[in-house]
Amino acid sequence: MKRITALLALLCLIPSFLFAQTPYQPSEENLRSRQDFADMKFGIFIHWGIYSMFAQGEWYMHNANLNWQEYAKAASGFYPARFNAEEWVQVFKDSGAKYITFTTRHHDSFSMWHTQASDYNIVEATPFKRDVVKELADACHKHDFRLHFYYSHLDWRRADYPIGQTGKGTGRIPKPNYATYLDFMKQQLTELLTNYGEVGAIWFDGVWDHEKDSEPFDWHLREQYDLIHALQPACLVGNNHHRSNNPGEDIQIFERDVPGENKAGYSGDAAISQILPLETCETMNGMWGYKIIDQNYKTTKELIHLLVRTAGKGANLLLNVGPQPNGELPAVAVKRLREMGQWLAKYGESIYATKGGNDFLAATLLDASPNIVATRKGDVVYLHLLANDQQEIRLSAGTRIKNAICLNNDAELSITKSKKKQSILLTDLPTDEPDLVIKIIL
Repeated sequence: MKRITALLALLCLIPSFLFAQTPYQPSEENLRSRQDFADMKFGIFIHWGIYSMFAQGEWYMHNANLNWQEYAKAASGFYPARFNAEEWVQVFKDSGAKYITFTTRHHDSFSMWHTQASDYNIVEATPFKRDVVKELADACHKHDFRLHFYYSHLDWRRADYPIGQTGKGTGRIPKPNYATYLDFMKQQLTELLTNYGEVGAIWFDGVWDHEKDSEPFDWHLREQYDLIHALQPACLVGNNHHRSNNPGEDIQIFERDVPGENKAGYSGDAAISQILPLETCETMNGMWGYKIIDQNYKTTKELIHLLVRTAGKGANLLLNVGPQPNGELPAVAVKRLREMGQWLAKYGESIYATKGGNDFLAATLLDASPNIVATRKGDVVYLHLLANDQQEIRLSAGTRIKNAICLNNDAELSITKSKKKQSILLTDLPTDEPDLVIKIIL
């Protein structure tokens, strides 16, 4: 605690106007971390907190207008006896994922680690009295599994948080003071970045809570970002604000959307970065946090298609799981992850460390189709056929192709050429695969 206080005091000596005026120059460690992250392509999002006790999703406090004092009583019964960080990490590794993003503190203000900034945390406010962030961090570091921390900018409990669009019905008496709230957040971020080993990224959420203010709300984002980079230069910063990136951010996030599609309607005003790594976050069923009646899980085929379409845009997929209140991962989610891992064990070369193949498709494919996705790694292009409804792939005559192989059955495919086009013939290929993967050597 003394070390954290000293660090905060030192950082506070930096004039706040310098944060806004100094151009952001990522460190060499940060740039390497960006590339490592971009190559991973698949991560697991974990939404878990005392809201799982209600089994109504992570927004239940807001959606039901629960009084903050009544809601807090759930903490006294939170005892996830079956939580096992080692088992979680093993499930995630077996899925083919390369990193995890864990909700350290969601909008309900409950902290899932032993923070000194508030006694409303899993060690002091619950009978469980275990620091699950520490246990998870230890397991991740032991198994060389990258760890990211989700952290909420907004708060439905604290009186000093200036109330925005959400959390208006929780019964708190507002005493808005963003200066004290900012200090609280900086103390917590400092704890997370000094007490839990190497952290791959801080994943912020909630800035949109003040997007409709009559006057722009100053979150002092750059001040927070510079704090993070000062404590761990390689730690990336992402912010789920649904806008184009701000200085100091290292990841561009797309909520429930493959970059550029904007099907969820969140990212219409966000220009896609040509510099930063991209990440799409999506649920496996409907909710982020555990909801007992939400059994509408996507099929394994749908999840594989989502992963492929995301990689085709050069982005990572951050796929969510909402653990149960007893600490177990839902059985259906584990089954889906296991099946994704089996697919990636065979076809991972077409996903990991690839770049999006849109440029190749635009330049060569004669019959554009949303069911053809491309990823690329140097002189190798992987065509993913998401619908088995074609007899050939027609490419421009100028495309230089050495050979083409179907990875599903290792068959070398015939290529016919004419003055106007060349075709990769799709004959005698498997018909029961979720994705036909054609490896093209240029």
